[in-house]
Amino acid sequence: MPSPFRHHRGLAAALPVDNIDTDQIIPSREMKTVSRDGLGEGLFAGWRYTEPGGREPVADFVLNRPEQAGTSILISGSNFGCGSSREHAVWALMDYGVRAVIAKSFGEIFHGNCLRNGILPVTLPEEDIDRLIAQASGGEIMIDLAAQTVTAGALPGWTGHFEIGAYSKRLLLEGLDPIGLTLLQAPSISAFQEADARARPWVYSAG
Repeated sequence: MPSPFRHHRGLAAALPVDNIDTDQIIPSREMKTVSRDGLGEGLFAGWRYTEPGGREPVADFVLNRPEQAGTSILISGSNFGCGSSREHAVWALMDYGVRAVIAKSFGEIFHGNCLRNGILPVTLPEEDIDRLIAQASGGEIMIDLAAQTVTAGALPGWTGHFEIGAYSKRLLLEGLDPIGLTLLQAPSISAFQEADARARPWVYSAG
C-alpha cells in the first residue's frame, strides 16, 4: 500500500504542456515488466532519452537537469494524464519518486488512479498554475493535505487552495488503497455475515 500523504515538501519541476497523455508519461515499449519496480526509468522516455528504447539522456529535458535531481512534484497544464487508462502511468510516476502533480485539470481515469496509488492530483486555477510555472519551478513547494493548501518558497504570501473528496482524502492521509480501507471494516463485515447466516441460513447452504 502507498505511504501516508499528510504534509509534503518537495522539489518541483514544470512541464508546461497541455494534454500530456499516458503514452507520453510512459510509452508502451517501456511496459515490458510485470512488476511496478523500475517503471520510473521509462517515465517520459520519449522526452528524456535521445532514442526509443535507449537511455542516453536529452540534456535539456527538465528532469535530466542536475538541479532537478530528487523532483517529487510536477506542475503542468490542462488535461494531464489523458488518453488510455493504463495504470502504469501512475506507477511510473510513483517509482520515479513523484508524490503530487499540480495541474489545471486531469484526465478523469488518471485522476482516480493517482488517488488509489498514493499520488495527490492537485487542481488549481490557471492563473495559479501559470504563476507556479513561472516562479516556483526548480524550487520547493509545500502541500498540506489536511488543510488542502499549496504554498511555495518562491511565492511568499501566496496560498493555493484545492478540493478533494472526503473518501479520497482519507485514502491518502492514512496510506490506504480501496481494498485496505475495506479491510478496516473486517470485524463489522464478519459480524454482519454471522448475523445474516443465522437469520437466513438458506442463503449460505452449499446445496
